[in-house]
Amino acid sequence: MGKLVYNSFGQAFDIEDRTLSHLRVVFMNKLRRNEPFMFHFPMADGSGTRSLWISPSIPLVFHFYGSRLPHLNRRWVDDLMNEASAPQGLTVIAEPDPDGAPRA
Repeated sequence: MGKLVYNSFGQAFDIEDRTLSHLRVVFMNKLRRNEPFMFHFPMADGSGTRSLWISPSIPLVFHFYGSRLPHLNRRWVDDLMNEASAPQGLTVIAEPDPDGAPRA
């Protein structure tokens, strides 16, 4: 289980390492293009959903507890990038089969 540390106050959210590694690629690409977006995710403790504004002006830290980063699923990165570019913002969607048919 990894952590996404958000803002200078160190607000931290638990996110599974595999998911966090894919989100890091999406965040990096969106922020490099100066494209802020809303990120929605369920709380690990079941207490509801959080929405964070992701912007170049807000500090982020990706903290991984595993010793190795997971292999990236390019289809999942593409699907998450499309989610982040949509008007409603990024919601973590299920990981697709890397060899399956693309999402419509």
